[in-house]
Amino acid sequence: MNKQERDVLKELTEEPYINQRILAESCGYSLGIINRSLKQLRKEEYIDETIKLTEKARQEFQEKAPQNAIILAAGYGMRMVPINFDIPKGLLSINGEPLVERIIKQLHEVGIKKIYVVVGFMKEQYEYLIDEYGVELVVNSEYATKNNLHSLKKVLEHLSNSYVIPCDIWCAKNPFHRKELYSWYMVSNQVNDESEVRVNRKMELVKVSPSSGGNAMIGIAYILEKEAKTVREKIKRMVENTRFDESFWEAALYHKDRMILMANVIRASDVVEINTYEQLRDLDSDSNHLKTEAITCIGEALHVMPEEIVNIVVLKKGMTNRSFLFSCRDKKYIMRIPGEGTEQLINRSQEAAVYDVLVNREICDKVIYMNPQNGYKITEYFENARVCDPNNVSDLERCMRKLREFHESALKVKHEFDIFKQIMFYESLWEGKDSVYKDYKIIKKNIFSLKKYIDENIDRKVLSHIDAVPDNFLFFKDAEGKEEIRLIDWEYAGMQDPHIDIAMFCIYALYNKEQIDNLIDIYFEGKCEQKVRIKIYCYIAVCGLLWSNWCEYKRSLGIEFGEYSLRQYRYAKDYYRIVKKELEKS
Repeated sequence: MNKQERDVLKELTEEPYINQRILAESCGYSLGIINRSLKQLRKEEYIDETIKLTEKARQEFQEKAPQNAIILAAGYGMRMVPINFDIPKGLLSINGEPLVERIIKQLHEVGIKKIYVVVGFMKEQYEYLIDEYGVELVVNSEYATKNNLHSLKKVLEHLSNSYVIPCDIWCAKNPFHRKELYSWYMVSNQVNDESEVRVNRKMELVKVSPSSGGNAMIGIAYILEKEAKTVREKIKRMVENTRFDESFWEAALYHKDRMILMANVIRASDVVEINTYEQLRDLDSDSNHLKTEAITCIGEALHVMPEEIVNIVVLKKGMTNRSFLFSCRDKKYIMRIPGEGTEQLINRSQEAAVYDVLVNREICDKVIYMNPQNGYKITEYFENARVCDPNNVSDLERCMRKLREFHESALKVKHEFDIFKQIMFYESLWEGKDSVYKDYKIIKKNIFSLKKYIDENIDRKVLSHIDAVPDNFLFFKDAEGKEEIRLIDWEYAGMQDPHIDIAMFCIYALYNKEQIDNLIDIYFEGKCEQKVRIKIYCYIAVCGLLWSNWCEYKRSLGIEFGEYSLRQYRYAKDYYRIVKKELEKS
């Protein structure tokens, strides 16, 4: 049987046969296709002369009947800002009904009771589903660093005659059936620029080139054992390769340029994927989830109604915060929301005091709103901005000039950033656990021995950025088209030796010694005293341990920084040795 014949046979189980015209309307096929399909089904003895199903057809339906369902609900739902900070996406309610509950109820309607829900982010909030609906929860502990391909890996042994369903789907009509005859992947008849597939004449899903547009991918699939075996084997191989850490599970469905599943095309209005705050607002404008603290904050700060806050786009998750871009009355803004564990790391009232000192000095970004209690911040968005390229000499010269001018302004605040106290503070957040580095105690002792040299060679303390890294130097063009530079992200700023900012730039950029010396020469215009250069080497060592300890704390929260973390610890070790060698020379 081909796809059309299977669809016709399935339709004959839904309604008794009256005539070909009615059957054509219900199937969505032409009379010609209906006629050919009926002839072939009779020939293959799936229906008899009266257009009734035979025993052979009933056995076919029994063999391919759905056995279970897998709901993928582990991820952050990062595009759901600012809602995703408070609730997992699968528990968003539409007209008072959580998305995942609606999916489960629709599965129950067609007799599917064996349901596996793969959870991760805020997994505890899904626990009630076990008692209320008899589902089985499966935990994906890698949800923060890997995509849903790894979620499906957790339940591969159950993948056979299975529905696979994303948790962020709202279906106006029940998309599931008691009877299925082939494996399919659901797409809509709407063209979507983000789609990577289109439906061809054979109802196959073939890959399209990026940005060329295809059929909107819904994410629901039905997979029979034949195709499930292929998917299981492929996923087992893929999860062993870090290249697929960010992959969606659909990556396992392709063979060369097409999916191994047939297309199941539905009307765009029948299924809605809730990916963004605005999509939720469009579907249910009265949803309680829309009344978030962040949206309320924006409304009050800008004196606008919630519906005027549009074009919400999540920005790349930072090392400390979550941020999103939005538009309001033809202007763009960025809202920052502090990330996990931030309240332990940053004094928001001190940060607010820094911005008070910087106001109208054309040093930092323009702050519209700053809450010194919770750290919520709204700033104007710089259109077509770029960050400093740490390998571009011209960028470095301009950034160091800007940094030097800031230091020479000798601004003051009431608080100091004490790097040695901060090292100990971050260590205290480990709650008595040992460092992951075996030689940590020795290295810490070495680093603290540098304090004497640093203290003896500090000429002055002024307001310093502390986090003056390449990504925090923002290049943009003003109204006259002149390129300007601003320093952003002043969370750690405080009174300190300004030369610490040079060290911070170097270790974030992962510079080698030659690059470090070059940056020092740029900042000092080739006139850096040797004792100052050695002091900056000291700061590189000390700050390496500082951020290594910071990374260890963040690791305890489930947040990994990969090479950055390891390299910071190496800076601590390597530059302690470099300092000792330089001091021996002098």
